[in-house]
Amino acid sequence: MSKTSDLAARHAAAVTKGVGTKGIYAERAENSELWDVDGRRFIDFAAGIAVNNTGHRHPAVMRAVADQAKKFTHTCFHVAPYEAYIRLAERLNAIAPVAGPAKTMLVTTGAEAVENAIKVARVATGRTGVIAFSGAFHGRTMLGMALTGKVVPYKKGFGPFPADIYHGIFPNEYLGITVEEALASIEALFASDVDPSRVAAFIVEPLQGEGGFVPAPIPFLQGLRALADKHGIVLIADEVQTGMARTGKMFGIEHAGIKADLITMAKGLAGGFPLSAVVGRADLMDAAQPGGLGGTYAGNPLAVAAANAVLDVIEEESLCERATAIGEKVLARLHAIARRQGMEVIGDIRGRGAMIAFELVSDRVSKAPDAQLASRFVAEAEKRGLISLVCGTRFNVIRLLPALTIPDAILAEGLDILEAALEVAVR
Repeated sequence: MSKTSDLAARHAAAVTKGVGTKGIYAERAENSELWDVDGRRFIDFAAGIAVNNTGHRHPAVMRAVADQAKKFTHTCFHVAPYEAYIRLAERLNAIAPVAGPAKTMLVTTGAEAVENAIKVARVATGRTGVIAFSGAFHGRTMLGMALTGKVVPYKKGFGPFPADIYHGIFPNEYLGITVEEALASIEALFASDVDPSRVAAFIVEPLQGEGGFVPAPIPFLQGLRALADKHGIVLIADEVQTGMARTGKMFGIEHAGIKADLITMAKGLAGGFPLSAVVGRADLMDAAQPGGLGGTYAGNPLAVAAANAVLDVIEEESLCERATAIGEKVLARLHAIARRQGMEVIGDIRGRGAMIAFELVSDRVSKAPDAQLASRFVAEAEKRGLISLVCGTRFNVIRLLPALTIPDAILAEGLDILEAALEVAVR
């Protein structure tokens, strides 16, 4: 029996099946490569779902964590605060695209950041309503699920969910949902479901993750900013997956040339260590009473050390520019594949920076989703040594998230595997 088979049997016996996984049991990883317990090598086009933007075990990150571990691993910031947390907050305040002076709080997960952003918006405005969007993903907590606009697998069977949450339509050029229709859906909510004077916040992903890597059109984000200003609504940019240089800018909302009131971030923030943050306008962030925000593990010293190192690496290695260059290479290769005879199953190719996806369909005219083809592709790619992920409300989108530190040769090798795997999957 292989080590993988043994672990799979132990896994099935010990771990709830509600925690979905792949069948790759990791032994070690380095930059953009991962080896499993049986010694098989994989090129990682998932990066821990956009967590390892700086690659697995970046030397600068590992040094920072090791140095911090020699000092202390936990005090609880509420009990004995530490300089590194304050320094990270100062740095995030300086780079976050929010209007005016900013302040920061650190927590642990993306869902926790989202929940705290909603808390801040509600206490600062005295309002309770929140508008999210179809296809959105904001976490697996009860409030996160309420905000999420995708039922299976995240919401099915888990309700009822917290009240006063509404969903507008998210624009999708490929499926013919226009910016005008999306903005009109918000006005329809104001007319039929919730008075705008009761709405505390809009929460939006600048590029939807689980929803299918659908970029929010720039006019939509600008229109959302205008509606927020008109009605005194807080605009929350959920940058958990789009942040930390992934889209070619430090934050995805910067592509629209607007500023958010609050920004949530996690994933790539600490290079593989659990850390998240809410950064926002100081007047909003200071609205909560002392003790109303935080948590026992919030701003863990090891994760904070990692995050400070990640910010250094992004600047020193020009990872925003690198993300753009990676994206250009991936897009060029995908478009070349899509032009080939027999590859009409690629219905759409989209993304920003190194956050790229392609949508698999039965044919380009009907645009009917082919979720089975997507599953076959992922399985075949794994057989050949490439890790990729499915997303989308129709389960037919392949998302590609290579580390921003991936060498060109390994990126090209991964794209070769992708093409070969797709050829087999479509037969």
